[in-house]
Amino acid sequence: MAEGDYESVLCVKPEVHVYKIPPRATNRGYRAADWKLDQPDWTGRLRITAKGNIAYIKLEDRNSGELFAQSPVDQFPGIAVESVVDSSRYFVIRIEDGNGRRAFIGIGFVDRGDAFDFNVGLQDHFKWVKQQSELAKQAQNPDSGPKLDLGFKEGQTIKLSIGNVRKKENSTKPRPAGSGIGLLPPPPGAKAPILLPPPGSQGILDQVTQQPMQSPTAELLEGFGSPNPSLPLATHAATTDLWGDFATAPSSATSQVAQSANWVQF
Repeated sequence: MAEGDYESVLCVKPEVHVYKIPPRATNRGYRAADWKLDQPDWTGRLRITAKGNIAYIKLEDRNSGELFAQSPVDQFPGIAVESVVDSSRYFVIRIEDGNGRRAFIGIGFVDRGDAFDFNVGLQDHFKWVKQQSELAKQAQNPDSGPKLDLGFKEGQTIKLSIGNVRKKENSTKPRPAGSGIGLLPPPPGAKAPILLPPPGSQGILDQVTQQPMQSPTAELLEGFGSPNPSLPLATHAATTDLWGDFATAPSSATSQVAQSANWVQF
């Protein structure tokens, strides 16, 4: 079954009034006030269906569902359905009998909301028809749509901001041959840092360790030179032994005996 064979229901209203209308005298539009609104010619159910792009306004018996009249609508707003100029609840529709005969009749709703639904149902259908038509045109001519121009205009430039470029350049700068891992030289007057010897130089370290270290006292007395031979031996010995008085200290036992002589025992 083709897509156009399906018939969908757009709107159903349980009560609608049908009126015979006089011929339109001018081009100003139809007026519901010219009709006999209190004496409708027929009352029944209204149903709007759609089959393909065509919408059908069907007037049916509310009990049996027998078709009273129908109006094919190929566009909206159009000549097939017109609103009256003096009310929002009344319309003029063009009905057809299938044999080529046509007539214009008036329809009206008691509730204003039913008239609104009738109007919106037709609008939504033909809005959908328009969208389908545009999609079909785009499918046939895909290059006919608007194109997005991403090219540069004349004189237009672009600026790129790339971070950490300077840092990367410094990190890739080649070092001098033989420099290895560079150490900063000590400042002037500072002692050179003590560096551990490389592997394999343990023998040199042992020789340096085995050399006797000179005491600070010897360095202090080294500047006085050799003793004077003209001085007596005792003077020479006193000169050479400056720390003789501090060589030994009295033992703790002797101190305790000397102190105990002065104690008074009770």
